[in-house]
Amino acid sequence: MSWSPEKQPIQCIGIILDGNRRWARERGLPTLEGHRRGFENLKNAARWVRDRNIPHVAAYAFSTENWNRSPEEVNYLMDIFRAAIRESREELGKEGVRVRFLGQRERFAEDIQAGMRETEEKTATNTRMTMWICLSYGGRAEIVAAVKAAVAAGVELAEESIRSHLWSAQMPDPDIIIRTSGEHRLSNFLLWQAAYSELFFIKPHWPDFSEKILDEILEEFAARERRHGK
Repeated sequence: MSWSPEKQPIQCIGIILDGNRRWARERGLPTLEGHRRGFENLKNAARWVRDRNIPHVAAYAFSTENWNRSPEEVNYLMDIFRAAIRESREELGKEGVRVRFLGQRERFAEDIQAGMRETEEKTATNTRMTMWICLSYGGRAEIVAAVKAAVAAGVELAEESIRSHLWSAQMPDPDIIIRTSGEHRLSNFLLWQAAYSELFFIKPHWPDFSEKILDEILEEFAARERRHGK
């Protein structure tokens, strides 16, 4: 059974970009090179999802826990984020992709925050697809922030009021969550939104993720029965 957007619509795909460092080590490359290749592949993946008329993709690029990595690695990642934010605006933005960011923006340097704002503003009217880049993101932190915001707004705490105050309030819950590199856990990614997501844990490292692999996942998704607790 092959997938088609007409038979089984998909509103959002979430992707945990795992295995960049392992990919590099297996090839005798500096681990930091794996991150560079991983972010290059993210642009490819965004295009593949867009070309299948799937309106949203969410990429888990840097977690709240990733700040605990070595200063050298974190600093290198910050430089990659600067370039990735600019390139997503200049390349994907011109191809009809809207780019938005989820996470604790205040933890980043001001120039990175400014780059996020500029990218969001300049791609705001694009309609072909929305790519949500999760930076300094954690599902628990998002839920806590939503509860605090709901309390501050003076609304009754309920599922819908919390949902409306999530950082991702305007993003559909993911129909599919993909994690590369053989790990079988969500690692604090979209914990609220993943309640009924179909999970795919695959062996290839993120830099090796391909259009063919995406299509294989979509075909398997089409064969699954989604009952949402019914």
